[in-house]
Amino acid sequence: MQSVIRQSISDSPDGQGAKMVAQGFTVDLNKPLVFQVGHLGDLYEEWVHQPIISKGSPRFFENDILELLTRTVWWAIPSVWLPIVGWLVWTSLKRGGGISELFLTLLGGIFLWTFLEYSLHRFVFHMKPSGYWANTLHYLIHGCHHKHPMDGLRLVFPPAATAILLLPLWSVVKLLLPFTYAPAFLGGSLLGYIIYDCTHYYLHHGKPFKGISHSLKRYHMDHHFKLQDKGYGITSKFWDIIFGTLPPKPTNKIK
Repeated sequence: MQSVIRQSISDSPDGQGAKMVAQGFTVDLNKPLVFQVGHLGDLYEEWVHQPIISKGSPRFFENDILELLTRTVWWAIPSVWLPIVGWLVWTSLKRGGGISELFLTLLGGIFLWTFLEYSLHRFVFHMKPSGYWANTLHYLIHGCHHKHPMDGLRLVFPPAATAILLLPLWSVVKLLLPFTYAPAFLGGSLLGYIIYDCTHYYLHHGKPFKGISHSLKRYHMDHHFKLQDKGYGITSKFWDIIFGTLPPKPTNKIK
């Protein structure tokens, strides 16, 4: 059955002259995208999984301040959050935490992050949106990454948004964990997030030749270009194995 979505790429070097047409509505990549994509309706999901392989960074908003807030260089993540991790661990140390206990607490926080990484990617980032605003929200949080997977300025999460998400996580952690070790556990979760975001950037823009990094890159590229409903892990395949979302053996070719 022929798709009702047509994709045509202009002759411009970065492909930014492309237009996406669905049932008479055109998404024009020469104009700010965010408030266009919702008009695709039920065809949005098919459209967003037709990637444009370009390192260009399309414009999201007409407003320059909003546009700036959507762009984040990868090194901002460790620069902003590693000092916070150190401060959280130091706080637990000052509260009387032992070195070995703090190390195990950090590992526990990292392990929690791997579960959050999988769960967010599977159930939030790959939700099935319906309607104008749901499509728009989905495009902002993850759809844009599948549409422009090589956009290096929208591969990592803006620190301001991460700070907002940390507030409810901290509320839960301090209720469930001992006073002494709660900060270190949050620090471990935050460290897991830093590893995740930096790994994610590397899988798209790095060039591993062998070993674990090469395997993870093949694994993640297959998620983007072949099986978007499999392979939700980024730093690990562990939870894909546990929950049965492990894709077939990855292809040998990396795109």
